[in-house]
Amino acid sequence: MENDTTPAAPQPETPPQEGGAPAPRALPVKRYPFRFSTLTLLLILLGLLLSAAGFALTTWQFTGFLSDGDMTSVYEWLKYALLYLVSVLFAVLLTAMLIRSQYILNDRELVMQFGLIRSRYALKTIYSVHLFKGANKLAVYFDDFHTKYMVIVVKESWYDDFVKSLLERNEKIGFSFSTAEEENDAKKK
Repeated sequence: MENDTTPAAPQPETPPQEGGAPAPRALPVKRYPFRFSTLTLLLILLGLLLSAAGFALTTWQFTGFLSDGDMTSVYEWLKYALLYLVSVLFAVLLTAMLIRSQYILNDRELVMQFGLIRSRYALKTIYSVHLFKGANKLAVYFDDFHTKYMVIVVKESWYDDFVKSLLERNEKIGFSFSTAEEENDAKKK
């Protein structure tokens, strides 16, 4: 078998839009993993340990059932099947939360993926982004009155890149920030 060392064919240029200007190139998809708190990580790990313990206990009881149980009992077979199913599904859900919890930013939408659950928000529905420097939180607002919002939970060092990527995809999104002193003053009022 020969090594194919021929260079890749050049990519065609973006076709021009109306008026002769080339169409804007699609920005790469950005992924920002969740930043779980220590307590949340401990709870997920505890859940995984409980799932493993449930699986082990069910196996121990099932071996006892196989050695001297009533093999014709449909109830017993269903009980063990359900116990195994619950243990495995719980472990899969927690593992998916741990591995696949992220924000995905593409050209049209912001996707919040929390394990197996996905929530999609069109970029055109995002009104503004606000960085609370005192609280170290980043909020995305969907209305002018700041009643519909989502707190972005990523590493603090990624806040700038997240905001920049969001504003590149929709220039109409507003950005603001507040200092710790401004936040304390707002709390007092």
